[in-house]
Amino acid sequence: MDNENIKTDVIDTKDKLNNIVLTLDNYQERILLESIKRLKNPFINISVQDVAKDLKIGENMAYAIFKRDDFPSINIGRCWKICLISYLLWKTQKRV
Repeated sequence: MDNENIKTDVIDTKDKLNNIVLTLDNYQERILLESIKRLKNPFINISVQDVAKDLKIGENMAYAIFKRDDFPSINIGRCWKICLISYLLWKTQKRV
């Protein structure tokens, strides 16, 4: 192979992010990224009670949400857990 014929493009992602024309979706993604950056540890696991408190619903309804196929939770023994960042992404995708 001839190395002279291979073209490589270097993309500076920081520059690319600054020059994006903000549409509604890009704006929402940027807000989400800024919110995640402010979290101390976005990878902690939260419980059913935490989700119930955040969504202002009862624990039985929260358990029903944890059992849904589209909800990215895990079952550890008898405890249901979800990673905080996964929960935030799921929550923002479900809002219209």
